[in-house]
Amino acid sequence: MVPSRSLSSILALPALAFLSLSASALPHPRTASSTAALKLAVRINSHGTKNIAAADRARIQALQAGGSSSVDATNAVAMYTADIGVGSPATYYTLVLDTGSSFTWIGANKTYKQTTTSHDTGNQFSVTYGDGIYATGEEYTDTVTLNPDLIISDQSIGVASSHSYLDGTDGVLGLGPVDLTVGIVSNGNEVATVMDNLYTQKIISSEVLGVFFAPASSDDSGGELTFGGYDASKITGDISYVPITSIYPASMYWGIDQSISYGSTSILAETAGVVDTGSTFISIATDAFDKYQSATGATLDESTGLLQISPDQYNQLSSLYFTTGGVTYELTPNGQIWPRSLNTAIGGTTDAIYLVISSTDTPSGFGLDFVNGYCFLERFYSVYDTTNSRVGFATTEYTHAMTN
Repeated sequence: MVPSRSLSSILALPALAFLSLSASALPHPRTASSTAALKLAVRINSHGTKNIAAADRARIQALQAGGSSSVDATNAVAMYTADIGVGSPATYYTLVLDTGSSFTWIGANKTYKQTTTSHDTGNQFSVTYGDGIYATGEEYTDTVTLNPDLIISDQSIGVASSHSYLDGTDGVLGLGPVDLTVGIVSNGNEVATVMDNLYTQKIISSEVLGVFFAPASSDDSGGELTFGGYDASKITGDISYVPITSIYPASMYWGIDQSISYGSTSILAETAGVVDTGSTFISIATDAFDKYQSATGATLDESTGLLQISPDQYNQLSSLYFTTGGVTYELTPNGQIWPRSLNTAIGGTTDAIYLVISSTDTPSGFGLDFVNGYCFLERFYSVYDTTNSRVGFATTEYTHAMTN
């Protein structure tokens, strides 16, 4: 999701995971720790959308408008959730995780249980994500427990009194840029995010989030969030950083400047786009998409909304090269196809080969001409560095995997 103050559209989160956190809450330290990691386990949602390409395009349209997008939990093939404690003693709520939104709220399923740490600020909150997805209610501050090493005091949370259905989840844990919280609460002010407070309360020493995904089709499917830095054991090279782009609207999010080539042929000159855990596919501007489709010989499959190729065309597929910050990242042919074991989850046929490169439905020049979604991020470790306004990438053991 992408947090914001204006109407947005719904999109699908890439892979469903449940994070089991300890119910025991230890007082957090007052001196900054190094890093703390949360493990993720993938669980596929068999009730997911049958056209997640369309869901991704709806999200992109909202981003291009400078608005916000969110996860429609009822339409996701899979999504990431975490059991987050609120109050003291903590009551645990299952929240959807998203680096594209920033405001945290609960109450969509389980009722908020107030304790001695709960404080009603007197402010109202309202988030509207589009397609009928919304939440409104009261803003509270309370103790929030991510795990025994990550306990935040006086964290702003929304407690929904009215909301749309979120398929059994209780709300949203926003991990995006703080600017996107402006206007969500009735006083009009920015709202300190979970990441902000982890840093200002000296629970972590840097306002940095490391994200690792293993391909959903791999034997070791799952993931990990690292607060305060990154997990060096998950990468096979150095982290290379690129500054947040200055081009609007990509600059509002985790936006970067990047060019893309198919084999030795350029299909997208350097332009601005976003890195987004809330999008499933790798989406590129229509002019770049047309070049890619022509080069691969793919045809558009109406059932899934994805490009489809034959086994012979797969054997001829070239790598895609993403260049950002002077570093080039290779997405292999296997990395360009949807996991065949999950074809039926998106309304496809079991033996088909679908490509994960999709179209933004707009030509380049919009200020947001690509989205590096989950299908990119399962091949590369990503780092979201608020302290230094930059995004980092590194290769992993799955960069050249043949799991799809």
